[in-house]
Order: sequence, then C-alpha cells, then structure tokens
Amino acid sequence: MSTITTQDGVDIFYKDWGPRTAQPIVFHHGWPLSSDDWDTQMLFFLEQGYRVIAHDRRGHGRSSQVSDGHDVDHYAADAAAVMEHLDLRNAVHIGHSTGGGEVARYVARHGKGRVAKAVLISAVPPIMVKTDANPGGLPIEVFDGLRAALAANRAQFFRDLPSGPFYGFNRPGAKVDEGVIANWWRQGMNGSAKAHYEGIKAFSETDFTEDLKAIDVPTLVMHGDDDQIVPIADSSLLSVKLLKNGTLKVYEGYSHGMCTTNADVINPDLLAFIKS
Repeated sequence: MSTITTQDGVDIFYKDWGPRTAQPIVFHHGWPLSSDDWDTQMLFFLEQGYRVIAHDRRGHGRSSQVSDGHDVDHYAADAAAVMEHLDLRNAVHIGHSTGGGEVARYVARHGKGRVAKAVLISAVPPIMVKTDANPGGLPIEVFDGLRAALAANRAQFFRDLPSGPFYGFNRPGAKVDEGVIANWWRQGMNGSAKAHYEGIKAFSETDFTEDLKAIDVPTLVMHGDDDQIVPIADSSLLSVKLLKNGTLKVYEGYSHGMCTTNADVINPDLLAFIKS
C-alpha cells in the first residue's frame, strides 16, 4: 500500500493513478468514508487523461486508527503532507461533505502555489451547527443524536444512514441501490469508531468562514437542493457569497450522495469546470 507518515507519526494511505505529467485532481472524501467513495470519479478522470489522487483521512479507511488529531486542522495538515510528498502543483482539489471543509482549510492554509481550482460538493462550510452568529444552522442536539447512535450501535447506524437520507433512498419512489448501501457500510466500518465519533464535532462545529474568504482560486460550489444531511440553505448558498471567485451550481432534487447516485451528471460538470 502507498502511505506517508505525518510529523506526528500517523500513516496516511493514498491512491495515485495516472500519468505523473498530467494535471492532478485530488479528491477529499466525506465522513465516515474513505477514498473508495471516489472510485467512480477517479476512473472517469483517469480515462480523460488526468492524474487522480485520493487519501484516507486519519482514522478512516486504511489510514492509522490513532487516538488524536480528529479535527480539521489535522485533516488539512495530513492532506498537505500527501501533496508535498507527491509534489503536486496546478492541482484541482475536490471535496465532498466533510471533505469540502478539508479542501477549504487546505487551500486557505497550505495550498499557496499548488492549487489551480477547487470544488466544494454538498460541503459543510461555512458552519453547520446553530449559533448566535449562524441562526440558520442545525441545533447541537442533532449532532448529539448522531454521536449517541454511533456509540450505541455503529454497525446499525451505518446501515440506517445510507439506506435513508444520505442518498435520498427514503424519498417516495426512490430507486434503492443495495450495492451503494453496502459499499457505504463497508467503508464506514473499516474506520475507527473514535475517529468517527470525534469527527462529528469536527464537521459540525468548525467555522470555515475565514478559510472561504482567503481562497482566491476559481471555486465551484455544487449542491443538491434535496440534501437531507447538509441542508443547502445554510451551507453552499452562504459559502458562495464568501468566496472571491465562486460559482454556485444547484441540482434540483439531488441528495447528499449525488456524486454516486448522479455521477452521470456530476462527472461531466466537474470536467467542464476543470477545463474552463
């Protein structure tokens, strides 16, 4: 397996496919998944001649199940360690959900001179939790409920989430894909319960406002208007206003997991933005 070791001794697994001379596209996965969640996109862009890279966040997938560092600063620093190891430049960084927050912080703090463009898909910025400054956010009780469900029965919780709201399979008339559900469960259960538990605080309570303001590369913000996990009104609709060079694309009726369920639409749109 391809891994790098961070300064604090964490082994980070990564995939690196395609010509070393091609423009790199880097994919940042969501909670509680792994780089495998990007397989459809990586194969698509590989066929288009790009170099594609994705890593497993610490505590997720095949990376070390360490006790500490399950916060966005460490997530971004770990990503930076992979980018520096591979010496990636002129890269396009694409992040889904929590991975979108990771992209925002990576680009803002570590990406100078290395990043060409960024994409935030169904992403958690600016901040998910309800606060005085973010009255449209979700109450902390929502995230406390996620933690309680994970601690009580992670295996069942990781069946219920993809079977229902993550992919919109709970909507009337939805075509349920058992393979997609099983793959989500497989990825989640490969990771660390501690990393997943603490990751809920990371994705819900981190404020990415200043990161978004600091990003100056062209950034595409993509979101489904039927996202039941990260509601669009308090995420992408706000994020695009904070970006210096942001473009918003809203997908009617699409779910949080639209990269998987609607890859036939999402992948060409990503390609068009990268080529633009």
